Amino acid sequence: MKKIYLIYFLAFLVNSVTGQENPTKGNYELAARFSPEKLKKMIFSIEVDAHWLKKSDRFWYEYETTAGKNWYLVNPATKSKSNLFDRDKLAAEITKVVKDPFDGQHLDISNLKFLEDENTIQFKIKSTQDVLKKDWEEIKAKDKSAKDSLEKKTFVFRYNINDQQLFEVTDPEKEAKRLAWANISPDSSKVVFAKNENLYWMDKENFLKAVKDEKDSTIVEHQLTQDGEKDYGYGGSGRGDDNVEEEKKKDDRKRAGILWSESSKQFVISRSDSRKVKDLWVIHNTRDPRPTLETYKYAMPGEKEQPVTELFHYSFEGEKMSKLDISTFKDQSLGMWSETVPTKNRDDEFKPVKWLGDENFFYFSITSRDLKKIDICRWNIQEGKKETLIEERSNTYIDINKPEIINNGNEIIHWSERDGWGHFYLYDTQGNLKRQLTSGPFHSESISKVDEKARVLYFTANGKENGEDPYYEHLYKVSLNGGPITLLNPGNFNHSISINDNTTYFVNNFSRVNTVPSSTLIDAMGRKVMDLETADLSSLFAAGYQFPEPFKVKADDGYTDLFGVMYKPFDFDSTKIYPVIQYVYPGPQTEAVNKSFGRSMDRIDRLAQFGFVVVTVGNRGGHPGRSKWYHNYGYGNLRDYGLADKKAAIEQLADRHSFIDKSKVGIHGHSGGGFMSTAAMLVYPDFFKVAVSSAGNHENNIYNRWWSEKHHGVKETITPKGDTTFVYQVERNPDLAKNLKGRLLLVTGDVDNNVHPANTIRMANALIKANQRFDFIILPGQRHGFGDMTEYFFWRMGDYYVQHLLGDNTPPPVDMMEIQREKALVK
Repeated sequence: MKKIYLIYFLAFLVNSVTGQENPTKGNYELAARFSPEKLKKMIFSIEVDAHWLKKSDRFWYEYETTAGKNWYLVNPATKSKSNLFDRDKLAAEITKVVKDPFDGQHLDISNLKFLEDENTIQFKIKSTQDVLKKDWEEIKAKDKSAKDSLEKKTFVFRYNINDQQLFEVTDPEKEAKRLAWANISPDSSKVVFAKNENLYWMDKENFLKAVKDEKDSTIVEHQLTQDGEKDYGYGGSGRGDDNVEEEKKKDDRKRAGILWSESSKQFVISRSDSRKVKDLWVIHNTRDPRPTLETYKYAMPGEKEQPVTELFHYSFEGEKMSKLDISTFKDQSLGMWSETVPTKNRDDEFKPVKWLGDENFFYFSITSRDLKKIDICRWNIQEGKKETLIEERSNTYIDINKPEIINNGNEIIHWSERDGWGHFYLYDTQGNLKRQLTSGPFHSESISKVDEKARVLYFTANGKENGEDPYYEHLYKVSLNGGPITLLNPGNFNHSISINDNTTYFVNNFSRVNTVPSSTLIDAMGRKVMDLETADLSSLFAAGYQFPEPFKVKADDGYTDLFGVMYKPFDFDSTKIYPVIQYVYPGPQTEAVNKSFGRSMDRIDRLAQFGFVVVTVGNRGGHPGRSKWYHNYGYGNLRDYGLADKKAAIEQLADRHSFIDKSKVGIHGHSGGGFMSTAAMLVYPDFFKVAVSSAGNHENNIYNRWWSEKHHGVKETITPKGDTTFVYQVERNPDLAKNLKGRLLLVTGDVDNNVHPANTIRMANALIKANQRFDFIILPGQRHGFGDMTEYFFWRMGDYYVQHLLGDNTPPPVDMMEIQREKALVK
């Protein structure tokens, strides 16, 4: 009898334990419902993208909803919005001409633009009709084996919006073939390009020959330089080509990054001497018929061998190329600025690249290697000398923005963080400070427009409005003569704007992560003119979508506010307990915390659907949009600076919400986030239990010099003899490999030429030497973003968290059904 009771008791005990550890199944169906391809059919337009016209304050835009696309014309003066055309009537007229059936809801219009009279639009419609390629004879002449002689006919139409008349352009001007190598002068008379590492130019007549046939032997080219050589040339480097492709293209024309003067009589170009910079390589293992090597120059932090940048000026009138003396700091960097293209010119087919300045001066910056010194300069062309106008100095790295040159070149609006916050300053062009235009504990972000006649600066800023998330951007204005700052688009949202060149009106797009995006039209006084659009998210909500929840917590210091977003499963049950996953990026250039409603959900909303609470949150040192103290917090501690804040955020959220299981914390990040997520597992191994770390820069000593030295710091040392050297030391993830306790999945693309695969391989090497179990995936043929294997990566990431956080060890099928069922089986 005692044996029977013992058997019953043991059976009860086993059942109890099994019940307690019964794993939660991952909800693959819900995650599959919000794939990127499916989201394209549920999320359409979420902002008004204004195309401002040139002769008035009117603008047009295209907006898509579940009812299809509509094209609108807005006249702010009359507060009116009207359809550019009646979709149904236009579809009927197009059908008559093209002979393919169209209806108003399925009009596939492309290349829409207003013509010069601004009452006529032109657009294209592609038909199903096969026609002989217009340049077939040229193709055959180049390649006698060419066989694909047909293409689908494209119809060109014009439509008068006043009399609503449509007519076909039966003999449209042949579209100028866009030749990427052609840097065309503002007056279209000259084209500059690089070939065989040297500079050349040709006139318009010969360029038109090249448009027709680049191999035309009658094309006349004029060589400007003779001294170009590999890694010390005047043109594009071909970065991204393997050695085989580079050899094939070595004699091709390539783009030269010149900046033109307005008159087209001069240009400037920077030239980089990278001959001493060491090589780096990736192997294209999947190339056919055999793997190929890609070799490129890659300067790493602390290395002596760095590129040397030179600046040249050329005058067509004097036929003289001059090397300009700009030597200021050892291993300095040169920043060249181009003139801002007017908003009204966005649809122009030809937008020349002009230097910032005028016929007498052009502006540029010079930055020391340690980024603690930046000079804002201009080159005096008549006197042939560099003029330093503004000097920025700091004990940590300095950020700057392109200045605005106004008042016929007599004043400069300069952005600086010299008082601990990003603000605008007005200078004269002799470098004298006239006044600080903005000030206070908020961040001025960028110049939107300057009304020079009224002397008003329009700019975006964040952190100025009390009671809001300090990252929410708004548009403001301030007088260049000094005075108060005026808010133009109030509302507790993140705003993005498009202001016209006349600074009379702007389109205001606004949302939060938990609101439907809306768009309004506002005038220069901040008065709403009219509502424009509210995004159609009906299909998304019908699929079960729910908004995430913004939150605020304290940093690990107990008083710095951090802002984040919590994403729950759409079948969330408040009575259940959920593992939590942090999606991280350490900064310092961004924190990867959404502030507006967005389309991308893979690493946040969608990941949560497996059965997790996913959290994103900032950290001290993570973002440039707050104080310089906040932004530079991690300077000198690039590996660990954000980790304590990430941990503190989860602990506070778990204290607030009983549905968060802080004993099951996962972490994921890509690139800098891949680096951070692995570091978290090694620095706090008893807190973070599972990580998927993709494309991480685990050893910043082998990442690129500019990012690593800037954000961690490099020590400039001057010897008694006056020689300058640079010393770089940084903590690395592999140094802590022995600390791993949880489950870690490392992932990299094998041809990542941004964060080299060696970063991940060295991490794996350290773990193996420390006798640690971990998992490792190499994605063949993939660069830093994983390309066409992104969806594969998502499901492998989901598998990993389902297994190790939910405890579901049921092996998923080898065949990824979630991907396969989306493919049409046509064979």
